[in-house]
Amino acid sequence: MVEDCLRDQILAAIPSLRAFATSLTGNRDRADDLVQDAILRAWANLDRFERGTNLNAWLFTILRNQFHSEYRKRKREVEDADGSYAARLKTHPDQQSRLDFEDFRAALATLPLDQREALLLVGAQGMSYEDAAAVCQVAVGTVKSRVNRARSKLAYLLDLTGEAELGPDDVTKAALAADQV
Repeated sequence: MVEDCLRDQILAAIPSLRAFATSLTGNRDRADDLVQDAILRAWANLDRFERGTNLNAWLFTILRNQFHSEYRKRKREVEDADGSYAARLKTHPDQQSRLDFEDFRAALATLPLDQREALLLVGAQGMSYEDAAAVCQVAVGTVKSRVNRARSKLAYLLDLTGEAELGPDDVTKAALAADQV
């Protein structure tokens, strides 16, 4: 009965794990493989999970450690280092929101890994600073600092100077206002 409950909780965590893995890797297929490996490791080591502790934090830690292990292995590999091949495969989007999203992804990718990881856990996954600190195996203050530095750097990279710049652009706002009339 306990294992059935844990199995259900693990299955419920898969979408969040997948989103985190996609954000870390930038590749959905690689992210799916990473999540699958993390789930398999978690299931194989279920006896190491301390009952009563945060299962999601434990799963995110396994996924994060798996990512870093793969990252160290791939560090020596060279795949399209200048991005020229990938640039030829890319189609340019024709909608502003898509362009903004691509700008955000590019800016996010330039953040140092520790800052990006902390920002994704707290901002995108909605984890508390304490849970994110447990996943990253650092102090809570370190996570807060990393998140703050990541947010500041993103605002600088995206040239955001105020809250008014967040959300829909002026054309979208005008279209929405016209629909309400």
